[in-house]
Amino acid sequence: MGIPHENITKDKRDLPAYSVGEACRYLCIPPRTLKSWLVGRSYPVPTRRRDFQPLITPAGRDAPVQLSFNNLIEAHVLRALRTRHGISIQAAREAMAVAEKEYAMPHLLLSKKIMTGAGELFLERYGMLIHLDNSGQIALRRLLHDHLKRIEWDNRLFPSRLYPILRNSESRTVVIDARIAFGRPVIERRGIGTAIIVERINAGESVEDVALDYDLQPYEVEDAILYEQAA
Repeated sequence: MGIPHENITKDKRDLPAYSVGEACRYLCIPPRTLKSWLVGRSYPVPTRRRDFQPLITPAGRDAPVQLSFNNLIEAHVLRALRTRHGISIQAAREAMAVAEKEYAMPHLLLSKKIMTGAGELFLERYGMLIHLDNSGQIALRRLLHDHLKRIEWDNRLFPSRLYPILRNSESRTVVIDARIAFGRPVIERRGIGTAIIVERINAGESVEDVALDYDLQPYEVEDAILYEQAA
């Protein structure tokens, strides 16, 4: 069961915009992991191989596969399940199906309701399927909460912005917004691409000079460097 997308005409959030490699860098997810979420995976079992269907339906399904901003959000949410506990594709799909059916919602990972009852049911079922004890369940809820608070929703409760996780930092300096810079990571306050900043630093310019040119604070330049290095 993939996660289908409504045909939202001209909504940039649902259009193919990112290669798998770009999405992996922006979200700090290993390529093999993200590919399994997008195209599924085949596992050997006695006498045959078992195929697991994908968790995310990519916006651009023809090779090479491309992701939309909404796909980034889905992968960002799933990353919470992987960060400490690994992720079982089968368990995640089954838990998602239960929560979506119970709450009559087809797009759980894109709904703000994942922060409430639907998300609780999803985590409870997922934790049971992968045999988490109580402490593991608590840790998993905390990880999901930490990832969800990096997302902003619009007045229709669709995801509108993603503040990617900077290593060991709660900073919200860097943002990904489908409406800004073709959805590439930028410094939120000025809309300057993080990749552009790092190119100038790598060319030998100082943090202070780059900050002055773009009317940024030095910490914003440093956060851009931190983010790009982590990616």
